[in-house]
Amino acid sequence: MEKQNKKITYESSGVDIDEGNKFVHEISSLVKSTQRVGADVKLGGFGSVFDLSKVNFKDPLIISATDGVGTKLKFAFEHNIHNTIGIDLVAMCANDIIAQGGEPMFFLDYFATSKLNTAQAKEVIIGITKGCKLAGCALVGGETAELPGFYKQGHYDLAGFCVGLVERENILPKKVNRGDYIIGLPSHGIHSNGYSLVNKIISDRNINVNKETLNGESLLELIMRPTKIYQNEISMITHSIDSIKAIAHITGGGLTENLPRVFDDNFSASIDLNSYPKQPIFNWIKSNSGLTDYEMMKTFNCGIGMALIINESQYENTLIVLKNHDIDSCTIGRITDQKDQKVHYNNQFNF
Repeated sequence: MEKQNKKITYESSGVDIDEGNKFVHEISSLVKSTQRVGADVKLGGFGSVFDLSKVNFKDPLIISATDGVGTKLKFAFEHNIHNTIGIDLVAMCANDIIAQGGEPMFFLDYFATSKLNTAQAKEVIIGITKGCKLAGCALVGGETAELPGFYKQGHYDLAGFCVGLVERENILPKKVNRGDYIIGLPSHGIHSNGYSLVNKIISDRNINVNKETLNGESLLELIMRPTKIYQNEISMITHSIDSIKAIAHITGGGLTENLPRVFDDNFSASIDLNSYPKQPIFNWIKSNSGLTDYEMMKTFNCGIGMALIINESQYENTLIVLKNHDIDSCTIGRITDQKDQKVHYNNQFNF
């Protein structure tokens, strides 16, 4: 009878509203640091407002993207590294906006956990705000959800939502033709795809990621290196020359699945694997998994995070622009009209 009469509150069920309000207060200065024209960065409203009249677009189209960071979170939990995973979250969304010729404008996040750990959650937000600054977008709001018993203690899940703008005449992809060049912008490593396979390699091979090193860097550091955000590079190119016909963001499915999304079915891509940048982490994955080159290309970015299809007539000028702006790049292939498969791989990786 005494148990039945005991008062049951929201806090006793595992949800602490006061702790949530404290968290919002603590991150308010971080959020304000991402402010940009058009975004009124204030927390606590029912919705976020963006003023289109404040940005210099004549005939804008709205582009939106949403994503998460997948099982890369497992490494964040196991090694208590939470200050970069937010960069991954922003990058996975913002790079999709950039790939369509757009400029990221604002970002929202969804953070769900069993019980809010303010210090841990703040580390995540630090990464998100850094990612927003790299992408040039404002963090205009989000949702922090406590779901008691739904997640393991210390675990959380993340989702991100990004909205961008592009002038109607600049929307990508444009018409791709035979002979157009494919230029790759290097990745920062694995980025945020293929981590279920990486986790299995480490588990099955009983690998200590803290002790193993590759070229003087710890394996853990290479695994947790955040996804590169390409806003700065793409902006410098497009402001200098009108040569980009299409951009493929190389995420899940690798180049094999993502590059064909930006050209017609009557074309294919011829890729020189020997042209790829040498990144030891992919050699480590290949040697420890036994994957073939083709399987690697269908699972990981393998060193190229963005693939740009460049107008054949503007190729040489584009190389000059890349050099003048000190943008790291490599020519990885060309568009052909071979029809037996969408992507042809030539040579072998030379990691």
